[in-house]
Amino acid sequence: MGPWNNALFLLAIFMGILNFSLAQNSPQDFVDAHNQARAQVGVGPMTWDSNVAGFAENYANQRRGDCQLVHSQNSPYEKMCGHYTQVVWRNSVRLGCARVQCNNDAWFVTCNYDPPGNYVGEKPY
Repeated sequence: MGPWNNALFLLAIFMGILNFSLAQNSPQDFVDAHNQARAQVGVGPMTWDSNVAGFAENYANQRRGDCQLVHSQNSPYEKMCGHYTQVVWRNSVRLGCARVQCNNDAWFVTCNYDPPGNYVGEKPY
């Protein structure tokens, strides 16, 4: 990618994250956003799973103090498009997300997927 393509790509991600963090308040909001992205590439829908959401909530609460965007332990991802590819990972069918307000008033949003995916060298769909 050229420098302009990289800049546009990063801007698109930033706008998506901003929109995502402001708009997601209910489990159905999270499911709808994920399923919209998945439908665009022909991948089946996800469903909400309260157990998976519990993992996301526990991790979000750990980040409440610093609000740093750090992957949870044992979280595989690809460097360039890791978050997007996990959203559209064909085998991931259960979703759980959490949103917490950090001590610095920023919002931390995280999602977990079951089964997890996003393995280096494998295609998402």
